[in-house]
Amino acid sequence: MTSLEQILKLKGQIAESIIGQEDVITKILIGLLTDGNVLLEGLPGLAKTRAVKSLAKNLDCNLSRIQFTPDLLPSDITGTEIYQPEGKEKFVFQQGPIFSNLILADEINRAPAKVQSALLEAMEERQVSVAGKTYKMDPLFMVLATQNPIEQEGTYPLPEAQLDRFIMKVLITYPGNDDELQIIRLVRSEAAEEKKEKKIIPTQAIFDARTEINKVQVKEPAEKYIVDLISATRYPDKFSKDLQRWLNYGASPRGSISIDRCARAAAWLDGRDYITPDDVRFIIHDVLRHRIILSYEANAEGITADAVIDELLKSVAVA
Repeated sequence: MTSLEQILKLKGQIAESIIGQEDVITKILIGLLTDGNVLLEGLPGLAKTRAVKSLAKNLDCNLSRIQFTPDLLPSDITGTEIYQPEGKEKFVFQQGPIFSNLILADEINRAPAKVQSALLEAMEERQVSVAGKTYKMDPLFMVLATQNPIEQEGTYPLPEAQLDRFIMKVLITYPGNDDELQIIRLVRSEAAEEKKEKKIIPTQAIFDARTEINKVQVKEPAEKYIVDLISATRYPDKFSKDLQRWLNYGASPRGSISIDRCARAAAWLDGRDYITPDDVRFIIHDVLRHRIILSYEANAEGITADAVIDELLKSVAVA
């Protein structure tokens, strides 16, 4: 079985327990295949946590779930040094839950900035520094954070610097009526039937897939299209009057790098070794919605980041 077949099988097994969220499953897999971190935003009960747990259940890896609360400390995430009276070393580092393969940071915006910043080094550098020592993360490491968009009391909005560390911000919406009916039946059947053993996908399939994704070709016209889209967020006056009114700050170079990486992963999942403008359009909302800063006028008019990106796609011609 090829690495693509294994990843598609993984996607299918996750979809069996997450009904009506195929796009979300695809975006989570793209985040994993690009060695990135993903922020999941949606109302309570829309299977954000279930999606992450389903991924861990069907992949040969470990999962750590961290429930973010206002009283959480950085050491609760990274770990701390423990004093032991016996032995040569008096202090021994006890690893925290961050030392796992998949990290489910549940309700990440409920913890203060000091705790949120404890994730930054692990997310970006794949290491943790404690008491002057550096500890490397496992080769397979991914933070999947969730947040509730409507609950504002007792929350700490993520700063732009931390948001930029997420390769994608994926929005989870309500399922359709037919999907809701299937969800009811699925939960009912899970309670009544014995759980069937599924074939676990080895982690080597992820590393093999990453090697193949690195070989996906990006021609110069596609590169120029990506650069023009990012440029339009920084200099909107050159592209559209609406963009000029709605945008205060554009995306950083991480934005263009992330579009390139995610578009290559999307093309690979589609069985191609080259990207097209459709691949860019497929992932651009998830890559940019948390990287652009809207103006006061946009917020006053109720213009969302997704609406701005829609205008962006209309204003920038395909090279």
